[in-house]
Amino acid sequence: MPTQHDSRMAFTVAWEVRDGEADAAAEIISRFLPEARKEPGVELLMVNQSATDPTRFLFYEVFRDAAAFEAHQQTPHFRKMILEEAVPLLSKRDRMQYVPL
Repeated sequence: MPTQHDSRMAFTVAWEVRDGEADAAAEIISRFLPEARKEPGVELLMVNQSATDPTRFLFYEVFRDAAAFEAHQQTPHFRKMILEEAVPLLSKRDRMQYVPL
């Protein structure tokens, strides 16, 4: 059971990109990661591309708290690279929230 004082937020985000868009998505992610990792409220941000299906990406994200998560979504790099550039390449995007133990 999580402790009462642990306000961290953890997520997995699964992307499936349309056929032919895997390289473009990987390139966007490679530009996005260094910027996002500089955010003070980002504790962990890892992205993996499937070894067997290059159209699938899995993000692991841990934010200090809800305010850090909200701030992340308002950054210029998130809005431009993820929302404007990457999301149009996707056929599916699923986010699942977890409670750190």
